[in-house]
This record gives sequence, structure tokens and C-alpha cells, in this order.
Amino acid sequence: MKDLDKLHAKLCRELAQSEHSARTHCLREARRLGDTPPARALREIAAHAEAMQPRLEVAMRRTGQRTGLRLGRAVGALFSALRHALFDRMIDTERSYRGTLLGLRHGVDVMRLLRAVASREGDLYLEAYCEEVLAERIRLLGRAERALSWFAERPALALRSGLHSALHPTPSRAP
Repeated sequence: MKDLDKLHAKLCRELAQSEHSARTHCLREARRLGDTPPARALREIAAHAEAMQPRLEVAMRRTGQRTGLRLGRAVGALFSALRHALFDRMIDTERSYRGTLLGLRHGVDVMRLLRAVASREGDLYLEAYCEEVLAERIRLLGRAERALSWFAERPALALRSGLHSALHPTPSRAP
């Protein structure tokens, strides 16, 4: 297998994992935050990832990456479960939110590199998919990044542990 093919396969697995996390982590984090600007931004990202999932599956099938898609999803599900069960309960709310943003940025970087690989390979479908997703995801991620200021206005909520937040959710009337 050529190096470019290996890179392509690796990036497809990472993208499948990242998109799984975009759907699941964003929704979990949003539930914890209630009806707040950061939560609304994350829900939009999760909805976008969910809406683009069928096209991702087509792109993976077209390039023979079905196994990569399944493996990426399985790894994403494992990491997601570990994060939810352990790590998010130990860290404070704003750090968990920033961790989610970090994962989303990683996914954007993976998609940028995969787009370049697809271009080199002449895979116009995968290249167009990456371009379309990137345009919207970057816009949505910018909104989620701007929502970080919400935590500065509510330092007590920002410092709450994940376990405390799970037991005492943010009121839905929070602005």
C-alpha cells in the first residue's frame, strides 16, 4: 500500500471517530449546560454532524473505507464512554466545554488534511464533502468559541465539577 493510501485510510478512521464524537459529545455537553448559549452552539454542531453522516458513509464506501468507518466509530464510542463515565465527572464544566472544542478543532484539522489527500488522489466526491462540511463546521465552531465568554460571566457555574453539573443541571432559563 502506498504511503498516500495509508494516510488516506488513517485519516478516514480519524474522521469517523471525530464525527462520532461531534454527535455524541456535543449533545452530552449541551445536556449538562442546559439552555445556554454554549449548549445551543454545541447542539447545532451535533445536528450538523448528524445531517452530514449519510454523506460521510457514502464517501467512505466509495473509497473502500467501510472498515475504517466502523473502526473509527467503535473507537469514538469507546473514548466517548470513557470520557463521559470518568473524565467529565472529575473536571469542571468550562474545562469540559473547552475539551469538546479541542476535539472539534482536531476534527477540522483532520478534514482539512483529508481534503488535501482526496485532491491529490483525484477523489472529487470526498474532496467536495470535506469542503462542504468544513465551511459550515468552521462557522459553527466559531460560534461555540465565542460562547466561551458565557463562562466568564458565570464563574461559579464554570467551576462546577461534571458530577455536580450532572446532579444539578443548569436551569433552562439561563441566558
